[in-house]
Amino acid sequence: MPQIATDVLKVLDAAIVEGSKVILTGQLDRKLYVETDKVLQAAGGKWNRSAKAHVFDGDAAEVLEPIILTGEYSRTKQDFGQFDTPSDLAETVVDLADVRAGMSVLEPSAGIGRIAAAARQAGAHVTCWEIDAKRAEKLADYAPNIGDFLAAEPVKAFDRVVMNPPFAKQDDIRHVLHAFKFLKAGGRLVAIMSASVMFRDNKPTTEFREFVSANGGSIKRLPDGSFKSSGTGVNTCVVTIDAKGRAE
Repeated sequence: MPQIATDVLKVLDAAIVEGSKVILTGQLDRKLYVETDKVLQAAGGKWNRSAKAHVFDGDAAEVLEPIILTGEYSRTKQDFGQFDTPSDLAETVVDLADVRAGMSVLEPSAGIGRIAAAARQAGAHVTCWEIDAKRAEKLADYAPNIGDFLAAEPVKAFDRVVMNPPFAKQDDIRHVLHAFKFLKAGGRLVAIMSASVMFRDNKPTTEFREFVSANGGSIKRLPDGSFKSSGTGVNTCVVTIDAKGRAE
């Protein structure tokens, strides 16, 4: 599936959206405009000279948001915006989190449990949350909590949090900020997130980057194709935050 360059995604993020219209802002060089126009047309937007905008059938924001979040022209519909974690990437997340035998580990929005399985393989005691009852059936061995993780009362009970939260409507930011509250002092959170957290300039994203920086964390782009085995080329990054010295 065609991938979209980050500079084009930045243009789309900065665009003015008015109902069905997308109005590009700023001075774009010819090459950048052509690449952006190609994406908008592929997504169903038609240039309207009188409106000076690309016009969509229906709400343009609903079309643009998943493009910015995933870096793809289109994507297969995923339940709750979830992209299942490939097994090799789940192992990478657990390695980055330095999960060790005997640790208490939380995986919110566990999906089909691939990160949880990698953590258990490392010898950890794993607790899962999953909102989708059908997916939770695959987590039976973990006695999962079924429900909305964002509604769960935070308890600082875990040495590690490892996660691949849903991306839709920037839910990944909300999930990571909430999950961080479950860490013991000295704990670590490692999360797969939409790569859009690295370049978007809206309030939730800029405040999230400030939060990561203030807590000595890092945001690193994952290689293209990291989710290929799950049937998507979604653009992703990995966020690591240690609880030591965190702001309360």
